[in-house]
Amino acid sequence: MLIDTHSHLFLEEFAEDLPQVMERARHAGVSSIFMPNIDSTTIDALLSVCAKYPDLCYPMIGLHPTSVNETYEQELAIVRERLSAPNHFVAIGEIGLDLYWDRTFLKEQLLVFERQIEWALEYELPVVIHTREAFDYIYKVMEPYKKTALKGIFHSFTGTLEEAARLLEFDGFMLGINGVVTFKKSTLPETLLTVPLERIVLETDSPYLTPVPNRGKRNESANVKDTLAKVAEIYQKSLEYVAQVTSENALKVFGFRK
Repeated sequence: MLIDTHSHLFLEEFAEDLPQVMERARHAGVSSIFMPNIDSTTIDALLSVCAKYPDLCYPMIGLHPTSVNETYEQELAIVRERLSAPNHFVAIGEIGLDLYWDRTFLKEQLLVFERQIEWALEYELPVVIHTREAFDYIYKVMEPYKKTALKGIFHSFTGTLEEAARLLEFDGFMLGINGVVTFKKSTLPETLLTVPLERIVLETDSPYLTPVPNRGKRNESANVKDTLAKVAEIYQKSLEYVAQVTSENALKVFGFRK
């Protein structure tokens, strides 16, 4: 059993061959694919894919930080409306902060992030957190929630030893590891040696961050097996053992068994 905890298979990049993508994922041993939303423009496509593959794909709802602009209140209202209605959302995500491209809406990103954290607690859902060039801001926002029931995943973790240690202070959270760990210049393998395997989940972030040996091509959920291989090498454990532990970690976060 393998679980891809973060995949955007509802995007246009997969419009031509989605059935084949899903079949390759199953063939690779993937039993669950968790899909984070981006903004109001992606909800219908996300839910459509999850409806076609209900035994494989599970939807989240949230407003991605790169979609936060002057219309953020309208976007948040849609998230709130979706949460309030009967739904199958398994998490609030992906949410967080992204200062890589632009800092214009930092204030708004912070407000949106914190409001969605509050909704996660209200609806008893985990959060999936996106962080790019914003570690200190993320930590500061989240620090007051250390003693709460908040749980989730720090998606696409690529940080330092110190950052890993600080994130592990949040007991209910896992670090999401994807294809970056296979990149030649990545320092993530050294960092992971300080992180218990019981705090790791695997992800692809498809169609992005394709692991070696397919780096440069479109990513897809089947490629989580390549990240698994690298993580097993780092921890010096069998593929089966790492797949089992990371899958159990994922199911623990999302609050159900399969």
